Amino acid sequence: MSAAAKYTLGRIGLFVVVLAALWFVEMSLFLRLLLALLFSAALSFFLLRGWRDEMAEEMASAAERRRSEKERLRSALAGDDEAGAGGGAAGGRAGADAAGKPGSGDGTADRG
Repeated sequence: MSAAAKYTLGRIGLFVVVLAALWFVEMSLFLRLLLALLFSAALSFFLLRGWRDEMAEEMASAAERRRSEKERLRSALAGDDEAGAGGGAAGGRAGADAAGKPGSGDGTADRG
């Protein structure tokens, strides 16, 4: 089970437990729900710290994977995929001759 699912189910479960404890207190239903929400939020801050930290790490690693995949795709679309694969004699620059001048890449300079 993912850390986000565990944390979410833990928050819901904690809310239900606090609401059940407040059920026998004489007050309006709205006030019971509001107090159960506030108390369960405060308790979850302390009781569910491990699951919250696990979820945060999982989300951070997923964001890093997305960021690196995005950079890889952008460089591939820009034509820098040879540079990512190690490059060649021209330093991985497509369309450059051996001297590094822009050209057709076959060693001859383009004439304008």
